[in-house]
Amino acid sequence: MFLSNSWLSKVFTAITDWANEIYKSFYNALIPDRRYLFYLDGLKVTLLISLFAIIIGIVIGVLVAVLKVAATNYKMKWLSNVCNIYITVVRGTPLMVQLLIIYNLIFTSRNTNGLIVGAVCFGFNSGAYVAEIIRSGIESIDKGQLEAGRSLGFNYVSTMRLIILPQAIRNILPALGNEFITLIKETSVASVIAITDLTQAAQYIGSRTWDILPPLIIAALCYLVIVMGLSKLLSVFERRMAKSDRG
Repeated sequence: MFLSNSWLSKVFTAITDWANEIYKSFYNALIPDRRYLFYLDGLKVTLLISLFAIIIGIVIGVLVAVLKVAATNYKMKWLSNVCNIYITVVRGTPLMVQLLIIYNLIFTSRNTNGLIVGAVCFGFNSGAYVAEIIRSGIESIDKGQLEAGRSLGFNYVSTMRLIILPQAIRNILPALGNEFITLIKETSVASVIAITDLTQAAQYIGSRTWDILPPLIIAALCYLVIVMGLSKLLSVFERRMAKSDRG
C-alpha cells in the first residue's frame, strides 16, 4: 500500500510539474511586456490583408471569368488566351514564389505599406481560383437565361450582372466560402515579404522567450477560431438561402 501511494504521488508530482511548465510557457508568451498586444496587432494585419485580398480577388475573378465566357468568337479569342495564361501561371506556381516575385518586381520602395503589398499579392493569387469557380458557376446556368435577357433588351454586360451572375453566385457560394477560408490561412506566409502578420508576431515572441512552440500554438488557435467562425457564418448563410429558395 505504501509503494502504491508513493508511486501515485510521484505521478501526480510529475503531472503537476508538467502542467506548471506549460502554464509558465504560455504565460511568458502572453503576459510579460504585454506580449498579447503583438498577437492582436498581427491578427489585425492578417484580417485586413485577407479582407482587401478577398475584394481584389473577387474583382479579378469576376472580370476574368466573364471575359473567358464572353470571348467565344475569333476576334476575342486572345482575351480568353490571356486569361488562361494568368490562371495557369498562378495555379501552377507556389504562392510564396509569387509573393516574392510581385514584391521585388513592383513594390521596391522601402516606404511601401505592407498592407497594400499583402492585399495585392494575395488578391492576385486568389483571383485565379475565384475566376475558375465563377466560370463554372456561369456555365452551370442554362444558356437560355442569357438569350432571354438579350431578348428583353439587355446588353451582354447587363444580362450578366442582373441575371446570370446572381444565379451563379448562389450555386458557387460554398466553393467561394472555402476559397476565402483558404486565403485567410495562406496569409500566414506573408512574413516572407516582411509583413508583421499573426504568424510573424508569434515568431517574434518566440525569439524573445526562447520557446517558439507556445506562441505558434496561440497563433494556430487564433486561425482556428477565425476559420470556425467563418465556416459557421457560411453555413448559416447557406441555410437562409436554401429557405428562400423553398419559399
